[in-house]
Amino acid sequence: QVQLVESGGGLVQAGGSLRLSCAASGRTLSRYAMAWFRQAPGKEREFVAAISWSGGDTIYADSVKGRFTISRDNAKNTVYLQMNSLKPEDTAVYYCAASSIWVGLRVHEYNYWGQGTQVTVSS
Repeated sequence: QVQLVESGGGLVQAGGSLRLSCAASGRTLSRYAMAWFRQAPGKEREFVAAISWSGGDTIYADSVKGRFTISRDNAKNTVYLQMNSLKPEDTAVYYCAASSIWVGLRVHEYNYWGQGTQVTVSS
């Protein structure tokens, strides 16, 4: 079992930055590919970014490419999402997730989920 806890969300103005963190307990994160998803009110949960076990490979949704950066520190059992140039349409609850496969872009491909952290971008 892996327990995931997200932090770092908040309210920011458009053009600002936030860094989300996802801390894991239970099993070591190095066994899993990790991803961030987000869900806006009334919308389905969507893929944002993923990173491979070693951190050597990453993939991003087109909507965040060039603005968001996913990274991981396996020694700290933590995954990060640096979000720059934030837009109001980035407003959502952000979830981190762990998967035993690479590369999963769909919700059902992830085994473990955190509770989410709210990100609100004002215009």
